[in-house]
Amino acid sequence: MGKNLRIHIATDHAGMELSAFLVEQLEIAGIEVIDHGPSIYDALDDYPGFCIAAAQAVIKDQNDSVAALGIVLGGSGNGEQMAANKVAGIRAALIWNSETAALAREHNDANVAAVGARQHTKEEVLELINIFIGEPFSNDERHVRRIAKISHFENTGEVHF
Repeated sequence: MGKNLRIHIATDHAGMELSAFLVEQLEIAGIEVIDHGPSIYDALDDYPGFCIAAAQAVIKDQNDSVAALGIVLGGSGNGEQMAANKVAGIRAALIWNSETAALAREHNDANVAAVGARQHTKEEVLELINIFIGEPFSNDERHVRRIAKISHFENTGEVHF
């Protein structure tokens, strides 16, 4: 992934400065970034709508054969990850170090990275996002099988062990 990649990004008030920084840095790297908000600082904002909109856009792009990933930011990243994961087909992973950033893609084919803006410097987050973007899915049979089981449950409500 890289220059032919589209990133959908969303945040809450705690991640607005970080979001602007990531948009700038990713665009400098030649990546198209679509910002799903918010556009105005509001300390009482509600992040779910922004994160869900970004996640929906990732799925729409992927269904349209557009290479796309998402980034959702918040104070901890936890709530934002939960909101994004409510969108069918999204596998949002909370990343907090280089290993979780790489494994989210390599083992889980995560399509959204969730990051806590209050947990890292801007430079650390940029490094995590670059790792996330750059790591391919392994396509290892066991990982493909496990993701298929998650998708099956998501689509049918049936659990397969």
